[in-house]
Amino acid sequence: MTNAPNDPHSRNPAIRPVSGMALATGPIVSGMALATGPIIRGMAPATGPAPLTLNQRPQLRLATAALAVVVCWLLLTIAPPPVAGQEPSPPTATPPPTVPEPKPMPQSESEHAHTNRLIDETSPYLLQHAHNPVNWYPWGEEAFERAKREDKPIFLSVGYSTCYWCHVMEIESFESEEVAEVLNEHFIAIKVDREERPDIDEQYMLITQLITRRGGWPNSVWLKPDGKPWMAGTYFPKQQFISSLQALAEIWKTRRDEVDRQADTLVAAAARIGESETAATVPLTADLVRQGVSQMLSRFDEVHGGIGDAPKFPPHATLELLIRQFQVTQDESLLKPITKTLDAIWLGGMHDHIGGGFHRYSTDAQWLLPHFEKMLYDNAQLVRVYTAGFELTGNPRYRDAVADIHGWVVREMTADSGGFFSALDSGEVGKEGEAYIWTNAQVDEALNAEDAALFREVYRFRPEGNFREEATGELTGANIPHLSHPLEQVAEQRGVDRQAFADRLADIRSRLLDARQRWPQPHKDDKVLTSWNGLMIGALAKAGRVLDTPEYIGTAQRAADFILDSMLRDGQLLRTYRAGQAKTPGYLDDYVYFIEALLELHQATDQPRWLTAARSLADRLLADFQDREAGGFFFTSNDHEDLMVRSKHLAGGGNLPGPNGVAAQVLIELGELTGQAVYRDAAEQTLTALTGLMAQQPYAAEHLLIATSRLLETATDANQPLAAKPGADGFVRRVDPVTITSTASPTRLAPGESATVTVRLAIDDGWHLYADNPDADFVRSTTIQVDANDRLTIGEVIQPDALSKADPVLKRDLQTYQGTVEFRITVTAVADAAPGTALLKSTLTTQACDDRRCLEAQQTKLSLPLEIIAPQ
Repeated sequence: MTNAPNDPHSRNPAIRPVSGMALATGPIVSGMALATGPIIRGMAPATGPAPLTLNQRPQLRLATAALAVVVCWLLLTIAPPPVAGQEPSPPTATPPPTVPEPKPMPQSESEHAHTNRLIDETSPYLLQHAHNPVNWYPWGEEAFERAKREDKPIFLSVGYSTCYWCHVMEIESFESEEVAEVLNEHFIAIKVDREERPDIDEQYMLITQLITRRGGWPNSVWLKPDGKPWMAGTYFPKQQFISSLQALAEIWKTRRDEVDRQADTLVAAAARIGESETAATVPLTADLVRQGVSQMLSRFDEVHGGIGDAPKFPPHATLELLIRQFQVTQDESLLKPITKTLDAIWLGGMHDHIGGGFHRYSTDAQWLLPHFEKMLYDNAQLVRVYTAGFELTGNPRYRDAVADIHGWVVREMTADSGGFFSALDSGEVGKEGEAYIWTNAQVDEALNAEDAALFREVYRFRPEGNFREEATGELTGANIPHLSHPLEQVAEQRGVDRQAFADRLADIRSRLLDARQRWPQPHKDDKVLTSWNGLMIGALAKAGRVLDTPEYIGTAQRAADFILDSMLRDGQLLRTYRAGQAKTPGYLDDYVYFIEALLELHQATDQPRWLTAARSLADRLLADFQDREAGGFFFTSNDHEDLMVRSKHLAGGGNLPGPNGVAAQVLIELGELTGQAVYRDAAEQTLTALTGLMAQQPYAAEHLLIATSRLLETATDANQPLAAKPGADGFVRRVDPVTITSTASPTRLAPGESATVTVRLAIDDGWHLYADNPDADFVRSTTIQVDANDRLTIGEVIQPDALSKADPVLKRDLQTYQGTVEFRITVTAVADAAPGTALLKSTLTTQACDDRRCLEAQQTKLSLPLEIIAPQ
């Protein structure tokens, strides 16, 4: 959940929380400021260029012109306009509120002064509000029915349990009897955990962005009893919140027509934004990927690493795209942004050098001062990119980074069941980071004098401290441990043995961690989310395979078994698990992230059960989420409730992989592994439908671009659109009732390089071929025999998965191929292969049957030219 640069709980001291519902960043209309900055699409990472503004979306101009008039009029009723000639005052509650003295913990629920309906929920965020005096409801029919019955508007508050400004607003407002009195009298109050219900979060965040031109959590939205939004903001200081509630209650009673028009305008605008992002405008070619990579590189920070300026989020998706492009092109210029960013994040304060793992984002450009939340999904994606970094460079520092994250996950984020918890808080209100920063006295208490001095020197402690108090910006005397150079360079500068130096510092850090764990610990959100678990499972499985570390694979397998055992019901994934209860149908990200995890486990272990589970969930994905008319996948399934719009979640839910891009990736891989064309076809339809997004906003489409690169790699010439199929040039054969297409990717090989040869069989409807049936020698299996070639080394033929079919002619169950299937062979140019054309010859054996008869077996000769080129 990446916060945009103007998010209210971003920890950059220069960033102000949204106070109220309009910002003085644009022209004054009728004496009131109306924001005119860009909409931040779905809280996309603050690592790309400014997103499109409303005025750049032609179909929205009329709607937003009308919207501006209504919004300004409503805002005028909430707060007085600024005095002419003066800028409106900044929010008055930027500093966190004074933290009240801790109250004695009640011995039982009966000792709480208030208990509302959230007490029956499992979400840690909702339970945090279960004893507010506000009469909270969870999202559901009960709340909406009461709103309709009493003709009251709904106040919707969306947040999550490790959200700093959510805590601030709870302390200031939701724990206040004064606020509760107004809310309970005039509104029906609903609380939503955005991590449990990302569909609700996405849709109503878009409304907040339409009104305020920025967004963040807590998200505060006013709805009609039918769920249509008519006003929104984010964090409100207490007195302004009370004034706003009173003004909006009066508007609801006296100006209902304007409220209805506002709601209709907002819903229509939200729907049109979704429509505008799916129009395909460019061919699906390698140029699309190259252009996207070029745009990413244009914003690379050559001094500090990363993308853009402060605040800086770890650019997981951008790094994955650059890594993918390097693997395809071997363009050495791509290595610098990859390695400089990985090094900078590892050395800086973003990295928890004592306890392992990484914080959520850096509030500065230097990666020093983090926002101290620790999210499972960030660390999962960092496992993946550091693994890839090691694979590219062999740098042991990147292997260490993976071990560092894995150690933290096992120690602090893994349930007894094997599932992974969601997040750690940044700290109490007014004490953010307290569990991670060190005073000199604390270091001295934990270490002997010599080790304490060494640690402070190596990890860049300053006498005055380097940690600034968030509200005042003043130095506190405490320090965030960080490095200016890798430890091996520090050892070299000091003239000591590298390994001995590293071992000594590891021991020092271990003793500091023991001391730190005796401090008060941050709140832990201990719910298990299928999607975030999928990210970590897949990352650890890949890391275990690439780094040859079975321990990582074992951790991943335990978590995957937990998901399959406890969060899969009647073939349907559930999203969230806590306190022994799994609930809520899974969303698109739950399915695709977990399918990817299963495929990584299949590659890491070669166990068929993981591939079988992946195929089962992929079939459910196609049945329940696919947009069969326009291409791509909806974020919600057919089983989810209807909201304003059935979105495809193209902007993502923050610093998470775009689920449509991951869907395309896993379907391509399933097509490769099984030979079933239905998967590859769905991937190609998805990517074709979303080329407009990839071309216009590549920083919001990295995983779509990665999938495009993979699709091109496994298709024909990567410089041609995918629609260009082999013609009548010897690559296509028709042997009724089968169309045989043979291709290679790539078609040009230097000595030592490999290509994948694909033989695709499109079997007419009503017909089938036979797979391997060892105990049925009376039918001919479909086989490919490749001739020996003195310039090519021929790999094993990978057969597609078969389907069991009751053969009505032969009166028994047999393994068959139906529809479209693919056989694959890896061929490698031998080291001394001379330049020129190498003709790959093979023989395909088939026997086609329908429900009445079997045709004679056929042997089809195939020839495929591959060009051997001189080494570069």
